[in-house]
Amino acid sequence: MVKHAVLLDLSTGNALILSLNCYEDVDVLTISALAKKVNLSRTTVLYYEREGLLSPAARGANGYRLYGQEELVKLALIVDYRALGVPVSEIAILLQGEGEQKRILQAQLRRLQVEIERLHRQQLAILKFIKQPDIAEDSMVTKERWTEIMSAAGLSDTDMHNWHIQFEKLEPGAHQEFLESLQIETDEVKRIREWSRS
Repeated sequence: MVKHAVLLDLSTGNALILSLNCYEDVDVLTISALAKKVNLSRTTVLYYEREGLLSPAARGANGYRLYGQEELVKLALIVDYRALGVPVSEIAILLQGEGEQKRILQAQLRRLQVEIERLHRQQLAILKFIKQPDIAEDSMVTKERWTEIMSAAGLSDTDMHNWHIQFEKLEPGAHQEFLESLQIETDEVKRIREWSRS
């Protein structure tokens, strides 16, 4: 029997009905082999097990977890839902197939829209900062001036906090340099980076 799943092509946003024939007649897999099939780490597969999304089909005589085709197909679906940003806590409901898919995906769509709007406000703040006529390459921009520009662009304290968190996560070295460029005291720079990592 040919199996299908309705997935989302992330490059185009189009819903696709994809054949899962590529997962038919698979041999019994160890956890490492299973993880490799879907480009995950062994640790991630174990995490999904702890969250109740996946279980091994059996245990070998040596106690090793063993998986088959059903587990592979389920894991592939988990990977696709995570690629859409669906929280792990809601994936179990989707896997049960009880008509909740539309509600959960609509909720995720709303969350993404909120995030897009937040990122757009940050983008506007940065553009406004860059376009400041009184900011030359060698001019000094203080912490107070930067905060003023971000606020003027519509960013709340929470938005600015999240901005620092993302900056620290993606470019920690550049974040350090940026904070120092605002003439912030060394202790405060350290404190900002610490709460950005927490």
